[in-house]
Amino acid sequence: MERIHRYFELAVQPDLEAYYAQFADDALVEDEGRERRGIAAIREWRTEVPPVKYSVQEITESGAGHDAYAEISGGFPGSPVTLTFHFEFTADGRIEKLTIRP
Repeated sequence: MERIHRYFELAVQPDLEAYYAQFADDALVEDEGRERRGIAAIREWRTEVPPVKYSVQEITESGAGHDAYAEISGGFPGSPVTLTFHFEFTADGRIEKLTIRP
């Protein structure tokens, strides 16, 4: 899925405006058990994410969306770790829901 690969490419860029533009205005992100809804909340969440590298291992269909299994490495305890990123998209291709789980 090109949209999912683009998500990971944009997530590591120094200018995150294109990254934020991928999300619907009322998108929901769930990470580490916390939910953030809307672009302002997603911007705040990203300030908490340390600089990391992503290596997408596999993408599969899952329910109403797709699961991307990605190895994440960086300067955090337990690095590297593989997480599941569950994506659901709007009809126009923007992310409406992103759930990140171990």
